Amino acid sequence: MSPADPNPRAERFSRLKGTHDILPAQVPAWRHLEKTVADVMSRSGYHEIRTPIFERTELFSRGVGAQTDLVGKEMYTFEDQGGKSLTLRPELTASIVRAYLQHNLDRDSPLSRLYYLGPLFRQERPQKGRQRQFHQFGLEALGSPHPEQDVEVISIAWELCRALAGGELTMRINTIGSPGSRAGYLDLLRQSLEPFKAGMGENDARRLATNPLRLFDTKDPQMRALLQEHAPKISEHVSAADSDHYAAVQAGLDTLDIPFASDPTLVRGLDYYTRTTFEITSPVLGAQDALCGGGRYDGLVAQLGGPSTPAVGFAAGIERLLLAATESGHEPAPAETPDVYMAATGDDLIPQATALTHELRKGGLSVVQEVMRRSLKAQLREANRLGCRFAVIMGDTAGANKGMAVVKNMTSGEQTELPLDEIVAEIRSSLG
Repeated sequence: MSPADPNPRAERFSRLKGTHDILPAQVPAWRHLEKTVADVMSRSGYHEIRTPIFERTELFSRGVGAQTDLVGKEMYTFEDQGGKSLTLRPELTASIVRAYLQHNLDRDSPLSRLYYLGPLFRQERPQKGRQRQFHQFGLEALGSPHPEQDVEVISIAWELCRALAGGELTMRINTIGSPGSRAGYLDLLRQSLEPFKAGMGENDARRLATNPLRLFDTKDPQMRALLQEHAPKISEHVSAADSDHYAAVQAGLDTLDIPFASDPTLVRGLDYYTRTTFEITSPVLGAQDALCGGGRYDGLVAQLGGPSTPAVGFAAGIERLLLAATESGHEPAPAETPDVYMAATGDDLIPQATALTHELRKGGLSVVQEVMRRSLKAQLREANRLGCRFAVIMGDTAGANKGMAVVKNMTSGEQTELPLDEIVAEIRSSLG
């Protein structure tokens, strides 16, 4: 292209690394997932809550834990024009608790059952099913300290993962005890692993000093073997009350016939967790196999300035669930197809076709109107491509002036000329 070209082509932009576009063909699967989540949550007495995409940075550093990888390495943090530090939300539990406290939701009921869907942001290396802007749904139940609340939350997570991902799933659960008993365990864990610090990688050595529970998240086979051989089991160092709570959770899951494995190495990566932790995985995802995880966090509400309030919840990755469904051959959501294609055979019939399109839509039908002024053959070919069940054809002017149009069944090919005011009822009846 010469410099004198009066219409140089503008630079084309691409999406940023770690983000993705959800294209029209993919949207039905997302809508199916969102509807399934809403239906299950509603049946279980949970109400949707929506919070802002960015919050004060301190909410996450205080709530999630300043020593976690999430806060230390992965957050998108910036200053606004007033110099205030803000962060794109990397997780939603802290935001939900902030809203719960700010709006005094505990005044409405001693138990708040809340659920959410939405985007989150973490600056980490993009991987299969793991993006920098990703989406989650989850729930938070605030108010009950009892194990039956844990069982309810886990059972909802299990039901949704089975419905949405398909395939063979695995549930692991554990107890990490309450903060009082855990402090002694952390000291013991450090003492047990300190002799091996010189052989650890930089990241694991840092975790040993600042957040040793995170060592159990390692994917390094050598570190896993070291933990297996030398790390004490946290479930053997919790209080009697913690053990009783954990036993009751397991009994509740048995009552519901929900399969699980008790895994003494299962921890969660955020500091606010207490007692019950759980994770649901799918083998079709490879190394990044987690679909959903959660647990109890009895100290977070007080940590963020509220009264002591027990709570339990989970979060599930939407991209991971959709990927697992594809990999396991789970039945995809049905494609969205229009009911009717509105065709016209002449430019002078466009006003009548437009008016009829409006009436068909008012009658509850989904209608695509021809706007390219193509031949009738091309219009019917487009109706077939879109999967329309019917085409309504505004034919010759004489027929239109008599208030008539042709309804064509795109499956059988049968054509019927009908008065315009009968077409809505006729098509609705045929669609059932």
